[in-house]
Amino acid sequence: MTRSQKGISRRGVLAGTTGLATGAGLGLHPGVEIAQAEGATGEAGEAAGTAAPPASVQTAAAAVERHGDAIIRISRDVWEAAELSLAEAQSARIHLRALEAAGFRTVSEGTSGYPTAFVSEWSQGAGGPVVAYLPEYDALPALGNAAEPRQTPAPSGNVDGHGCGHNMLGAGCTGGAIALKTMMERDGKPGTVRVYGCASEEAQGAKVYFVRDGLFDDVDLALAWHPAPVAAVGELMTSANVAVKVRFAGRTAHAGNTPWDGRSALKGAELFGVGLQFMREHLLPTTRMHYVYEQAGVAPNIVPDVAQIWLTLRAESVEEVQRVVAWARDVARGAGLMTQTEAEFDLYYGMHDILPNTPSIDLLHRHMAARPPQWAEAEQQFARACQREMDLPETGLATQVLPKIGPTKVGGSSDLGDISKVVPMAVFGWPTAGQGTSLHTWAITACGGMSIGDRASLDTARILAGAGYDAVTDPGVLAAAKADLDARMAGKTYVPLLPADRTEPIGIPDWLRKTGQDEVVSFDPAGARGGQRRRSAGTSTSSRVSAVASAALRRPSRSGRPVGARSRNSPGGMESRPRPCSTTRPRSIRWRTCRATVSRGRPEASARRRRETVPVAPRGSGPAPACAASGARAYRWTAVTATSM
Repeated sequence: MTRSQKGISRRGVLAGTTGLATGAGLGLHPGVEIAQAEGATGEAGEAAGTAAPPASVQTAAAAVERHGDAIIRISRDVWEAAELSLAEAQSARIHLRALEAAGFRTVSEGTSGYPTAFVSEWSQGAGGPVVAYLPEYDALPALGNAAEPRQTPAPSGNVDGHGCGHNMLGAGCTGGAIALKTMMERDGKPGTVRVYGCASEEAQGAKVYFVRDGLFDDVDLALAWHPAPVAAVGELMTSANVAVKVRFAGRTAHAGNTPWDGRSALKGAELFGVGLQFMREHLLPTTRMHYVYEQAGVAPNIVPDVAQIWLTLRAESVEEVQRVVAWARDVARGAGLMTQTEAEFDLYYGMHDILPNTPSIDLLHRHMAARPPQWAEAEQQFARACQREMDLPETGLATQVLPKIGPTKVGGSSDLGDISKVVPMAVFGWPTAGQGTSLHTWAITACGGMSIGDRASLDTARILAGAGYDAVTDPGVLAAAKADLDARMAGKTYVPLLPADRTEPIGIPDWLRKTGQDEVVSFDPAGARGGQRRRSAGTSTSSRVSAVASAALRRPSRSGRPVGARSRNSPGGMESRPRPCSTTRPRSIRWRTCRATVSRGRPEASARRRRETVPVAPRGSGPAPACAASGARAYRWTAVTATSM
């Protein structure tokens, strides 16, 4: 069969899967993949595309239609909240609210040291397989945008936005879990549907901690998707990755009068960078090293006593990245000796390479091909208008499912890699913006806030629910997936790159930590389910709040408006006003801490805020002097004065 008969070239597949790879953290871009095996777009992919659709497609579609409003609400509410990594408290609460309303049980919050992570599940019958879904919900800085086909600020004033489409990603995964529950209930199938709230994917993804802490030990299959410009799935293999902070400590002195009394930490950092350059010639072509200077002194006439480099090392395998880490550690030690400074090499995070699972990939591809993407003409016009604004060909949204991608090695990394080493795992891409549109752009935010994002959330929920149902009802599906994993691991044992003594990610905001100065503002004994929520083993200080997500419920956003407040032009079409103190249903304990807010790059727009006490009124009643359960009071934020902070 010739290339023209196959209908798509190797480069065409790579170009088309840019969004899938980048979305999973892989960074695939046309022509810059590390390596690709022969036959990546062969007849096997075409055969799968022409196979009879799974019988569960119709049932999954009906289940998703039943829960369609809830799925779209997740996407729209998370889109509007647009919270950054490690601070997506309201977004996590949105997912938990929907899951609890659907009958799921919240197993843990503040999971594995992440205040905004959670685990929720539903079970039926004795035994049965465990199917896991992996929603993400963190946004990106400076990518806030209105749901319009041009680069324009969001009506809420939030400068951050879902430029990677995690509002849709999360809605599809959580919606798929809810739909699968409905399908299993209808047929009485035993099993467990589990949802892992995967916090902070854009920074230090929580999935790595989950796996390290044993939270996937009983899972039979893990499924996920990611926004992309195409519909694609295949054997994409990422690189292993570690993140390192290299700090040098010296001694200050007057750089003009007595420089001999000082020891320059900056010189140590510079020599470390030079050493990395001299390493490059002797590294494998698949290895990557990139770094930035985070701290390099405060003034040229002061010998710097502190300098810091943020370093990322990638390689095609865990073994190779460990070899490069050991060499880089020696270079840091040598730079310290040369400058008589102290070098500290802090490896604080690491991710395994993704291990593909062919049976799981085949399963997803069958469900994708059963119902290719379909769009209204208005949605195609919206996508073409975005492409026009970005100087891209005006081809609109993809309407076909690509053949399966063959074994392809890429230079980027993903926290899905750790899951793939212990559980059969597969992830697919689905169109959420015009073809050729890069992720991490304003256009992804814009498309995700209108009906394109709604439709993508529903389509992917259907695919995930159908694939999950097949895994639950057909033992052969899971047996094949498990056999494929065992064969690829070839007797190797998973050992996390994450240091064993690391109990939480770096950079958790102070307002998400429970302290003795926090105040209880509402308490519902009935909501406590007879006792404290169970925390997962090994949780740290940051995860000691059982309802930690609601700490940010009334936290001011960067715009100065409370997180969750809607504008007249927002998807909900409501007047701009704060939401009630409680979410859809009362929670056991809610914590709130007084904070100042700062708008990035616009200090004049910041406002120092004071706290006013206002009575908490039961929903549906008039004003009340205090919460009936505890007499506690809620707080209302009011701007006092503009200040430059």
